[in-house]
Amino acid sequence: MTFDVRKVRSGYPALADGHAYLDGAAGTQVPAAVIDAIGDAYRAGLGNAGGAFPASRRSDVITSECRRAVADLTGGEPDGVILGPNMTTLTFRLANALAAGWGPGDEVIVTRMDHDANVRPWVRAAARAGAVIRWADVDLPAGELPAGQFGELVCDRTRLIAVTAASNIIGTRPDVAAITAIARAAGALSYVDGVHATPHGPTDVRALGADFYATSAYKWSGPHIGAVIADPALLESLRPDKLVPAPDGVPERFEQGTPPYADLAGVTAAVDHLAGLGDASGTRRERLLAAMTAVRDHEEQLAAVLLGGLTAMPHVTTYGRPRNRTATAYFTVAGRTPRQVAEYLAERKINVWDGHNYAWELTGALGIRDGGGAVRAGLVHYNDRSDVDRLLAAVAELAG
Repeated sequence: MTFDVRKVRSGYPALADGHAYLDGAAGTQVPAAVIDAIGDAYRAGLGNAGGAFPASRRSDVITSECRRAVADLTGGEPDGVILGPNMTTLTFRLANALAAGWGPGDEVIVTRMDHDANVRPWVRAAARAGAVIRWADVDLPAGELPAGQFGELVCDRTRLIAVTAASNIIGTRPDVAAITAIARAAGALSYVDGVHATPHGPTDVRALGADFYATSAYKWSGPHIGAVIADPALLESLRPDKLVPAPDGVPERFEQGTPPYADLAGVTAAVDHLAGLGDASGTRRERLLAAMTAVRDHEEQLAAVLLGGLTAMPHVTTYGRPRNRTATAYFTVAGRTPRQVAEYLAERKINVWDGHNYAWELTGALGIRDGGGAVRAGLVHYNDRSDVDRLLAAVAELAG
């Protein structure tokens, strides 16, 4: 499949400002199609759900279409798509619901690779339930998360394994399918943070074996909406905190308050945008699988140039050498703090992030958290070779 990055970039109004947007790991820019979908929803008129009038019915349709779109993107079922303001909020919500069935002596496994949003909700919920937290460690300096250690960590009291599908700072893609299989064999559930993984290739929650899979639309060209995908039957077994009159069906019982309907329309438009990145035909799911495969190939080609260029510079230290990774670089420059590097690049219209990026445990294990973390450059599908070349040239200027 061909991947025309110039055509892709033309659909993003923000990219016309001359900046190299290498901050995609913290959130992507939004294509015109998504902006238009959100504006069109407001222009048409919206009402709260469940009403007898057309504006309300439009909101009902928008919500239903959004669930179908997210299900197509991830390989889940629409009735198992929980929508919310962001992954962190939804994870806290589900942690509280799941922990209602935990007790003293039960165990939960979290990893030192994960974003804190897939660590702290479980740590706090376990503490309230009297459950024990077990830690899976990262193999450094390679930055791998060995799946075999989970077999040693589980026991008959393990209730859940929380694991990332990709590190948000060093890009490592753990063997999630192997880890969820270990959880399943022990009678435990798995909660997979797919926020950083979803934008970088095709996603299949069934193949991953994830009982819960979390993603955020603003990481794949959508608005700030989070989603958790699960088997509807599993969701039926959980009773989250909710208002008495609020809907009690699945997945609505997990969605507190009135959602931003126009943004949900934007989520659907973002999925359609992704499906159109390639030249395949077929169902939206089939087009998404083909397009996201092309996205992965495009990003991997750029990442090879980016990581190779950074590694070759004597004044640069890169972190993590995983065998399977997303197009994400995390590095420091000798004699400069990460913020100084980010500011230097910003002056040259190159957007990167610096700091721990909420990878609290991993930056601690790397020994760089208290010193300001590192600089993160994250590639997404609208980045091109010129973005990479600009970054490498600017970092090279910082030698000495």
